[in-house]
Amino acid sequence: MFATMRLLDKLGLHFFIERTRPDTIRLSVTLVGERLEIDVFEDGHLEFSRFRGDESVEGGYEELMLFLQSQGE
Repeated sequence: MFATMRLLDKLGLHFFIERTRPDTIRLSVTLVGERLEIDVFEDGHLEFSRFRGDESVEGGYEELMLFLQSQGE
């Protein structure tokens, strides 16, 4: 995990560390138009997911509330 963190630092990529599962540590990296989640498992293996988007900005508070409520349905 530290080798991956050093590489991200060397590349000037900011990240934050999360623990979302009992057997992994996640490094979340935000890039232009993309988010990268790097999961490092307890046994040392690594998996990553890429999430791409157009970074469009949507409406205000009301629109956010409608979107969030629709996710719970």
